[in-house]
Amino acid sequence: MTQTSTHQNAGTDGKATARFQVPAKHPMVTVLGSGDALLRVIEAAFPRTDIHVRGNEVRATGDADEVALVQQLFDEMMLVLRTGQPMTEDAVERSIAMLRSGEDGGSESPAEVLTQNILSSRGRTIRPKTLNQKRYVDAIDRHTVVFGIGPAGTGKTYLAMAKAVQALQAKQVNRIILTRPAVEAGERLGFLPGTLYEKIDPYLRPLYDALHDMLDPDSIPRLMAAGTIEVAPLAYMRGRTLNDAFIILDEAQNTNPEQMKMFLTRLGFESKIVITGDVTQVDLPGGTRSGLRQVQDILADVQDVHFSRLDSSDVVRHKLVGRIVDAYERYDDREAATDDRRGGRGGRHGTDRGTGHGK
Repeated sequence: MTQTSTHQNAGTDGKATARFQVPAKHPMVTVLGSGDALLRVIEAAFPRTDIHVRGNEVRATGDADEVALVQQLFDEMMLVLRTGQPMTEDAVERSIAMLRSGEDGGSESPAEVLTQNILSSRGRTIRPKTLNQKRYVDAIDRHTVVFGIGPAGTGKTYLAMAKAVQALQAKQVNRIILTRPAVEAGERLGFLPGTLYEKIDPYLRPLYDALHDMLDPDSIPRLMAAGTIEVAPLAYMRGRTLNDAFIILDEAQNTNPEQMKMFLTRLGFESKIVITGDVTQVDLPGGTRSGLRQVQDILADVQDVHFSRLDSSDVVRHKLVGRIVDAYERYDDREAATDDRRGGRGGRHGTDRGTGHGK
């Protein structure tokens, strides 16, 4: 897109007008959305800016700072469209959020985030959707051990799985090992029907589901039979040295400190580890400390270990999920403040039992 003019209107006290010309090769429906859906998202985000469209020209008038943001937004949208990737309402909303938070010093632009392809499979492309997700993916490329910590729906495990499959396909590793603790089974495991693998299958099912999104389902049994992909409970990692592998530990908040240390020391040569978890969803028995919480203090300054933190703004499920996460955080803060006033009895800062808010 080319900006044909940007100027201050005389006598309007800080008001500005910017005009943008959309190249003819890009139909306006790709910029404005079907039924002007994308335009409505932009107008809702900039209520003090008047946005008018005539032909292939977009004009924005309003506060100078807001108009500048609108200008940046349309420029970023055009960069995305030039790659052949369509813009969606969600992508526009996330682009606006990234532009508004640009003062944090980050150098990545919305177009850089939205066009970074990780894996293409079965007609769809997996890519980060938020700035924190991009930084998480980039950290996996740069570091040997990466922790992805954040609430449900932020793509922690899914993006790690995509990077694992990408590494396997590029022959950077020879195998993928996926593991998670089956803490909820406990002594009840013996009462479930079937073999041991059938008993633990419910706890590993989310990992299988992600694999089916990224690989030909018919190839997965063959890869597992050959040992190229291994999905197993955390207890099966004890005593092993894992060389030339991409290893993912999911639901790491449900490890105790001893299990976390055991897992981290499985790291072998030419391997990479990604550990994901949500410290607000600890299912460990009362009084048991979460290994994921403790390890953040232990490894904070260790070279080649990186902690990526995601939050409710990175939730890529239904929009309501992000609002639910925020509501629970506000509730926890109120409860913690109340407990502090009462002397810390039973508060989340007094124990390590987590909030148990489900999955």
